[in-house]
Amino acid sequence: MRKYQKENLGKDILAGLIIMAVSIPISMGYAQIAGLPAVYGLYGSVLPILFFAVFSTSPQFIFGVDAAPAALVGSALLSLGIESGSAEAMRAVPVLTLFVSLWLFAFSYMKAGKLVNYISAPVMGGFITGICTTIILMQIPKLFGGSAGVGEFFELAAHIAESLEKLNLPSLLLGLAALFILLLSKKLIPKFPMAVLLMAAGACMTKFLPLKSWGVVTLSAVEPGLMPFALPDLSVIPVREAVTISLSVAIVIMAETLLAENSFAQKNGYRINDNQEIFAFAMGNLIAALTGCCPINGSVSRTAMGEQYQARTQLTGIVAGISMLILLLGGTGFIGYLPVPILTAIVISALLGATEFDLAVRLWKISRTECMIFIGAFLGVLFLGTINGVLIGILLSFAEVIIRTAKPARCFLGIQPGHRHFRDLKESSQIHAVSGVLIYRFSSNLFFANIQVLRQDIEDHITPETKAVILDASGIGSIDITAADGLDILCKSLQKQNIRFYITEHIAGLNEQLRKLGLGYLIEEGHVRRTIHIALKDMGIGRPYPLEGGVDNTERSASRKRADNRVQEFVWAFGQDAEVMIEKQIEKQIEQLKETGDVEALLHGRWAHMEELDEDEWLEHLEEHLKEIVNISGKDEQKLAEKIEAHRKEVHDRIAQEHPELAQKFRERRHILDAHLKERRPEVYELIIALRRKYEAELSHDDHDNS
Repeated sequence: MRKYQKENLGKDILAGLIIMAVSIPISMGYAQIAGLPAVYGLYGSVLPILFFAVFSTSPQFIFGVDAAPAALVGSALLSLGIESGSAEAMRAVPVLTLFVSLWLFAFSYMKAGKLVNYISAPVMGGFITGICTTIILMQIPKLFGGSAGVGEFFELAAHIAESLEKLNLPSLLLGLAALFILLLSKKLIPKFPMAVLLMAAGACMTKFLPLKSWGVVTLSAVEPGLMPFALPDLSVIPVREAVTISLSVAIVIMAETLLAENSFAQKNGYRINDNQEIFAFAMGNLIAALTGCCPINGSVSRTAMGEQYQARTQLTGIVAGISMLILLLGGTGFIGYLPVPILTAIVISALLGATEFDLAVRLWKISRTECMIFIGAFLGVLFLGTINGVLIGILLSFAEVIIRTAKPARCFLGIQPGHRHFRDLKESSQIHAVSGVLIYRFSSNLFFANIQVLRQDIEDHITPETKAVILDASGIGSIDITAADGLDILCKSLQKQNIRFYITEHIAGLNEQLRKLGLGYLIEEGHVRRTIHIALKDMGIGRPYPLEGGVDNTERSASRKRADNRVQEFVWAFGQDAEVMIEKQIEKQIEQLKETGDVEALLHGRWAHMEELDEDEWLEHLEEHLKEIVNISGKDEQKLAEKIEAHRKEVHDRIAQEHPELAQKFRERRHILDAHLKERRPEVYELIIALRRKYEAELSHDDHDNS
C-alpha cells in the first residue's frame, strides 16, 4: 500500500463493490452445494478474502467460495452418510477445511508451486476455458427459474433439460435481456459499471413490480450478524477419511488457482510467487475453517469481473471483503430484492470474457498439436472434472515434449564455396558437403526417445565414399544412459566400416557426462574434439576443404563474401511467405505513393540489403501493379514500363558479373516469373515483351555497328 497509485483507487473500489454484490448469489449457492446453510457463503466472502489479499503476490486475483471445492466437499459428505444442511454437516465441513489448509501449508513448505512450470499455455487456456464453460452450464438453469447444477457435463446437461421442462418465461426474458445489455455495453461502453446499474434496476423491479408473482426467483433474505468463531470438532470425521478427502480438495485448489493465477499473470504481464500463493491459499482456508466455512478457492469469475472493471490491486479484494462485512452487519435486507436471473446474467457475462477460445483458434493455425492439448484440457475439465482435466492436460504436455524432443531439428552441414562457416545443406543450392565427410547437427538433448533418430539419420546417409562422420553436438546439453549406449553402438559400427567418428562443438560439461556414462574412451581415443575444423584437421583435411562434385572452394574476397551472403535476403527472411510479404510491401508503398509521389522508391524497395534475386522478384510484383501506379502517379505507362525493364537489365548484368554461376538459374527463373505475369496481367506481359524485343534489337544493332 506504500507504493499504491492513487489513480487506481476509484477503479479498485468500484470493482470491489461489484465483486461483493456478485459474490452474494454465487457464494450462497456454492455454500449450499457444500452442505452448509446459504449464509455461510457470505461468511466465506469476508475474512478468507482479506487474508488472501494480505498474503498474495497477485495484484488482481480474488479468493472466495467457488464451485470445485464446494462440489468435492458436498459429494464427500454424501459418501460419509452426512445429510447436506444438517447440524452434523455444519460440524464436519470445517474439519475438512482445516485439513485442506494443513495440506496447503505442507505444499507451500515443499515448494510444490514449481510444478506449474511444467504446465503449458495451451493447458492453462484449456483449463480456464473448461472451468468457465462448466460454471456457465451450472448457472444456465437459474435463467430458467431453476437452481444451479452440479457435477460434470452430462449431469449439467441433464439438469438443464429438467429445468427447461419447468421453464419460467419472465425469468428467462429478464435474464437474457440483462445478458444482452451486459455484452453490448462491454463493446460500446466497456468502462461503465453496467452490472451495478442492472442490480439496482433489478432491486427496484422487485420492489415496484410483481416479479415474485410472475415466478421470478429472488435471493433468500439473510439475518444480519457476524460469522461465528470456533475450533473445528475433529471427532466428527475419522482422521483417515478427513486426510484423504482433504488431500484431493487441496490439490484441486492448488492446481486450479495457480493455473488461473498464472494465466491472468501471463496475459497482463506480471509475475507471481507460486509458493507464496499456496501459503496465501492456506491462510485463507485456515480462517475459513475457524469460521465454519467450506474450503475456499481462487475465483476465475470474480477475477474476470474485476478485470472487466479495470481492477489493478488487491485493494479490490479488501474492498469486497469489508463491504461484505458491512452488508452482514446491517444491509442484508437488500439481498432479498435481488432477482436471480439478473445476477446470473452478470456471472455468465464475466465468465464469457474469461474464456480463451480465441487461443484455440490461434493454436489451430500455428500448431495442431498444441491445439489438441488445449482441447484435451478443456474437454477433460468439462467431462471429467477439474483435477482430471488438469491431469489430462499435464500428460498431454509431457507427451508433446517427448514428441518434440524425439524429432528435434537436425540437418547435415556443408560450406558455401569460398566461405568458412558450416551451414545447413538445404539452406541453399550453393551449400556443398565436404567430400567424403558427413557433418551432422543434432539440436536437442540426447535421450532414450531420440537416439534412434540420430543413428538412423547418420546410417541412412552413409555411402561407400564416406570416410568420417562428425556430430555437431552444439545443441546437445545432456545425454542419458540409453543415448550413451546408442552412441557406443554407432561408433563401433562405423569403426567396422573404417569410418571415423567425431563429437564436436559441445559444452565442456558434456565430456564429464560421457566419462560417467562409460564413453570416456571416445575422449581418450580422440573422437571428441572441440570444433568441426579441428576434427577435419585431425583427419588431415585442411582449408580450403574439398567439396563434393569437385566444386571450386578457393578463398573469396571480403566484398564477394558480402555479396554472397546478401543474395535472396528477403526470401531467407520470410521463407515460403516471401512472395506474400513482397506483395504486402508493394501494396503498402503504393499507398504511400499517393502521398509522396515518389515512383523511384518503388523501383528499389524499402527492404534493407535487397539484392539481385530479391530485386528481380520485387520488379515482377511491381509490374503486376503497373496500371495502378500509372493512375496514382500520372506517369506515362510506356516510360514507366521501360524504367522497370531497364532496372531489371541492370540486375541481370550484376548477377552475370558477381554471380556467373547463377546466371543460368536467373534466366530459368525469369521464364517462371514471366509465366506468372502472363497469367495475372496479360496486357502488362505483352507490353514488357515488346520492350524486351526492342532492347534486344537495339543491342544487336549496337553490336553490328561495333563490328
